[in-house]
Amino acid sequence: MKTPRGFFRPLAIGAPTPWREPPARVERMIHFVPPHLDKVRAKVPEIAPTVDVILANLEDAIPADAKGAALAGTVAMSREVDFRALDVGLWVRINGLNSPWHLDEVATLVEKSGDRIDVLMVPKVEGPWDIFYMDQLLASLEAKHGVTRPILLHAILETAEGVMNVEQIAGASPRMQGISLGPADLAASRAMKTTRVGGGHPGYRVIEDPRADGSVRVSVQQDLWHYTLAKMVDACAAHGIKPFYGPFGAIDDPVACEQQFRNAFLMGCAGAWSLHPSQIEIAKRVFSPAPDEVAFARRILEAMPDGTGVAMLDGKMQDDATWKQAKVMVDCAKQIATKDAAYAGLYGF
Repeated sequence: MKTPRGFFRPLAIGAPTPWREPPARVERMIHFVPPHLDKVRAKVPEIAPTVDVILANLEDAIPADAKGAALAGTVAMSREVDFRALDVGLWVRINGLNSPWHLDEVATLVEKSGDRIDVLMVPKVEGPWDIFYMDQLLASLEAKHGVTRPILLHAILETAEGVMNVEQIAGASPRMQGISLGPADLAASRAMKTTRVGGGHPGYRVIEDPRADGSVRVSVQQDLWHYTLAKMVDACAAHGIKPFYGPFGAIDDPVACEQQFRNAFLMGCAGAWSLHPSQIEIAKRVFSPAPDEVAFARRILEAMPDGTGVAMLDGKMQDDATWKQAKVMVDCAKQIATKDAAYAGLYGF
């Protein structure tokens, strides 16, 4: 690990100074776009104002013979749409560090779109060494091509080794923006017996003890991802970066999608991936605090302006701990209100 004094130093002569704090952005949904498809890419100017992040996908779901077209489409998209003026993040999911496309595509992205890209999403990160490599590579390329804003890194947690090392990954570089749970590849890495992409499984349940009368026993489906998500959230919170739920593959089941997103939101995640336009509104709704809860949180802050002492509101005791909880809720709502006029009205900001 770098020493504290060296942590925020540029890793190449002429590279931009690393961020002390990642830019504060609303990132409720990371909307995936296949940039090799001209028809889909043409819709980006229309979709972009409705989302928080547009992600150009170069990795999974892009055929091998379309990788070049996807890279060219990403560069074109970065130049055709002024994402910064729209207050929309532009991310790119690159191919894995062990893939034949990786090095050339990173070099091309930094050269041709370096000041337009906010975040590179790195798949299958297994340890801090993967982030150290990306950190140095980006610094060298940024210096070479005169990039003025450091490109941030977002890791996908999708191997057993990555889960084991998630704390070191989260703190590996000042470029770290956040980490997403990648349930499909993680399931394969762990030899889990499921073909689902995120969400629960009807076979993963708890069941009550046998009843004396022999009647049907109550059984409840459990969450396969609770442990991993909690571990990831703690690692991100400890290092001041953002945790995200990743993909929910059942596009035809919006109810289950909303529940999985809500579980992640309640546990501390900032957002989730949207793989289909139908998931955009789900993510926006779920990862925006409920207006009635924001109103109650504001009452707590008003009752305890300096965060000390005790107050009773609607029969519930409030103290410095609940004041901190309320501040998390109100700060999140205020940030969303600055970007989203509809929610500003709902929150009364």
